[in-house]
Amino acid sequence: MLVLIPISTFFLGCHGLLALLLSYLVAMERTRTRIWHGASTAEVASQPNYLANPNPWAQFVEKITQQSLVTKNTEDGVLQRTIRAHGNFIEYVPLSLMFLIALELMQADKRLLWMLGTVLIIARIAHAWGLIQTYGPSPGRAIGFFGTWLVYLVGSLACLYYSWQQF
Repeated sequence: MLVLIPISTFFLGCHGLLALLLSYLVAMERTRTRIWHGASTAEVASQPNYLANPNPWAQFVEKITQQSLVTKNTEDGVLQRTIRAHGNFIEYVPLSLMFLIALELMQADKRLLWMLGTVLIIARIAHAWGLIQTYGPSPGRAIGFFGTWLVYLVGSLACLYYSWQQF
């Protein structure tokens, strides 16, 4: 028997694109700052300078990036915040999406699924935006934090409820 889960699949697709965007932002910021490992120039200081004796691939990447991107000579914390936004997304979203999948397979109310999925995507976009744009507390981070925890709380309780119904 084929079981379709269109609501979960929709939100999986949305979050897949958001994960790709966050990963892209990290890669571009690494390229701009030339901080290839770690999140700051202090962390880079203990690593070899890849431009001192570059291999052909490093030469190619350096040439392309210098032509296509505006590089930064100062550390402004954007790389660290971008890495953290991506990492935080990776911490919270998989389990949240598992709630949606499990609940949809348990034939939970579609309104609950749409509510959880919508709150989660809004929360994760708000959190990433708030974290990348500002250092410290921000409305976006608060919306993201509380929205994600709401999804965790309601999703967990709904999973317990629907599983208990099957006993």
